[in-house]
Amino acid sequence: MERLNSKLYLQNCYIIQENERLRKKAQLLNQENQALLSELKQKLSKTQKANQNSMAELSLSSPSSQSPSTSSKP
Repeated sequence: MERLNSKLYLQNCYIIQENERLRKKAQLLNQENQALLSELKQKLSKTQKANQNSMAELSLSSPSSQSPSTSSKP
């Protein structure tokens, strides 16, 4: 019985160590994930702003976008 207790105790210690190792790894992966998500959001925001600026420039610089059908009246 004492032998079995010792064996189970050692297994428990190993499980606790492995659990702690996995917990630390999960924390690192979570931090990396948060950093990547933040970077992605920044890039997306920049892309959206660039697209909005391009659309604004196009609408200001193109005179043909202002009702082209009215200029061809007989």
